[in-house]
Amino acid sequence: MIHGMRTTKYPVADLEKAKAWFTQVFGKAPYFDQPFYVGFEIGGFELGLVPDGEPGTQGSTVYWGVDDIEAEVKRIVGLGAKVHEDIQDVGDSIKVAELLDPFGNVLGLIYNPHFDLKAVR
Repeated sequence: MIHGMRTTKYPVADLEKAKAWFTQVFGKAPYFDQPFYVGFEIGGFELGLVPDGEPGTQGSTVYWGVDDIEAEVKRIVGLGAKVHEDIQDVGDSIKVAELLDPFGNVLGLIYNPHFDLKAVR
């Protein structure tokens, strides 16, 4: 079952510069800060920065929250999607996957046991 949007990921060319800029924009430091991913919690949702591309050439990826990422990947692939990036444990028990829908769009899924839906209400 898909619950709702949880994370938007932005590719950036300079992770350190982007981290500093978004820290100023949001007025808070990232809660997750690694060389491969920087995550900001903003009003119960997440903005993630990844150092793998130029903005505008890859676009952003929206991740939809799920309780069982393995089951959802299997279900959605059964409906015609293709695996773009297999399920990955990105740390702290958080798992993500990216699928391509039949039209070529990226559909991100995230299992994040730390996400507090009460914080967004």
